[in-house]
Amino acid sequence: MNLQEMEFWQSVRPPLLAGLLAGVLLFVLPLLWAAPPAEGENPQVLPASPVPAVDSPQPSTVPVGEKDSNDTVRVLLADGTVEEQTMADYLWRVTAAEMPASFEPQALAAQAVCARTYTRWKASHGGGHEGADVCTDSSCCQAYITPEQAAENWGTLAEEYSAKIAAAVAMTDGIVATYEGAPIQAVFFSSSSGATEDAAAVWGNSLPYLVSVDSPEGDEVPNYHTTVTLTADQVRELVLAAYPESDLSGDPSGWFSDLTLTASGRVAQVKVGGVALSGGAVRNLFGLRSACFQVEYGESGFTFSVTGYGHGVGMSQYGANAMAQAGSTWQEIIAHYYTGVTLQLGE
Repeated sequence: MNLQEMEFWQSVRPPLLAGLLAGVLLFVLPLLWAAPPAEGENPQVLPASPVPAVDSPQPSTVPVGEKDSNDTVRVLLADGTVEEQTMADYLWRVTAAEMPASFEPQALAAQAVCARTYTRWKASHGGGHEGADVCTDSSCCQAYITPEQAAENWGTLAEEYSAKIAAAVAMTDGIVATYEGAPIQAVFFSSSSGATEDAAAVWGNSLPYLVSVDSPEGDEVPNYHTTVTLTADQVRELVLAAYPESDLSGDPSGWFSDLTLTASGRVAQVKVGGVALSGGAVRNLFGLRSACFQVEYGESGFTFSVTGYGHGVGMSQYGANAMAQAGSTWQEIIAHYYTGVTLQLGE
């Protein structure tokens, strides 16, 4: 570079640098202003646009069936008073008492149909209680529990189980099982030994819809297999108190004889000290859980090996739950356990 060029650049450098610097600042400053805040800084929060208020979702309510809400039933309570309840309220109390709330919804719905049908059948036969259609004694009518008692039993699951029972009742609103147009005697029990029992084998009277059918429950049932052991002296005392004509003078190993079974595997009849007793009579006499039992005599006395729980007639509750777990609906459960019935709205 010659002297003239040097003098030229020295004369233009300051204005040029100043112009370049100004241009850079005009470009960079907007970027700095728009850059996000550094980590830990609080950005300026602008007022938000008004948002329309939205109602918070409310807990879903279980619909109550119109038919059951308008029907009433007179209930004889344990204290001797008679209380008029809606059918919906009464069925909630019965279903909650009769079947574990942990069972499948379709099984609970089937239980609600049984409870409603049995109530209608009982009322149509006079009820047997002055001024009342049913009572709360399970040995006479059906089991019964108040919502307060149920909530105490269920603990933290009370709200869930309460809604589940109510849904089962509402799902079957007003429906009863009928045979030839009349409500059936919709009896039920806890668990079978693989098949239900014919009503004639238990109570002596045959009903076309209470016949033996297969039932799918098994070892998953709590206390499905139980044993009762009694000494010879205990057996003698119990038998002679109820059947004094029995001859228990010989060797205890021969006290029980000629045992026969029904088609479902329950004891039809067995001789005790020469007296023929039904399986149900033996069950009641010795406090067995069902009439499906075997008896053996050994060093400890008599051992009764028992399967299932209940009289065995009608719907098995654990069988119904097993069917529901396999995909059956409450309608299919009712049709399976009560042969030839029709489901219809009660009057």
